[in-house]
Amino acid sequence: MSPERLARINAMLDNRQPDLTVCLEHIHKPHNLSAVIRTADAVGVTDVHAIWLAESGRISNHKASGSGQWVDVRSHTSTADAVNHFRDQGMQVLVTNLSEDAVDFRDIDYTRPTALMMGNERDGISAEALGLADQQIIVPMVGMVQSLNVSVAAALILYEAQRQRQQAGCYGVRTLDPVRCQRHLFEGGHPIFAKICRQKGLPYPHIDDQGQIQASESWWQKMQMSQRAWTHLDD
Repeated sequence: MSPERLARINAMLDNRQPDLTVCLEHIHKPHNLSAVIRTADAVGVTDVHAIWLAESGRISNHKASGSGQWVDVRSHTSTADAVNHFRDQGMQVLVTNLSEDAVDFRDIDYTRPTALMMGNERDGISAEALGLADQQIIVPMVGMVQSLNVSVAAALILYEAQRQRQQAGCYGVRTLDPVRCQRHLFEGGHPIFAKICRQKGLPYPHIDDQGQIQASESWWQKMQMSQRAWTHLDD
């Protein structure tokens, strides 16, 4: 990869916030998830979580206009499963909800490990999620409408989290695990080779500090062979 490409990917990795995430509950409009993925990438979120309705279609990462290459979508079968995952990561769980118990989203400390849960466009957050959450939050509104599009609300809240974390010095220090960094370096810096690896079932090689592929002669030979040829070679 070019030095410029390497520098850009490394800068992205240095600003990733693995302890900040967003979860959409019972979504039924995949384009809203795509919009949230774009915002997540923009503020340094590494994962977006989705609790799907049974009748919903699923979204693949590449459908988010390129952002999905850098943000992973994690699916959950239930709200409890998602919340348990966040608890295991030591995260505070916030839910957006229009109620007297909700506080202004700007009054939350987002420098703490945080999972933001948001309901779907039709029903809002579920009673189960409300019962499991640490805090309800709200985006104050003074007009006639009572709610924003879920992707717009997510953007407002995530950018407040980014603002707080920038002030606290959370950006510019790499905290993403090395294995994931290597994946992004290879897929983002050598996309053609990454595609061939996926097609052939080859392991990803190591990427050095100059952005170059470090792999064995055997790996390079299999990269150049047809899958049938190197499969028979191993027999």
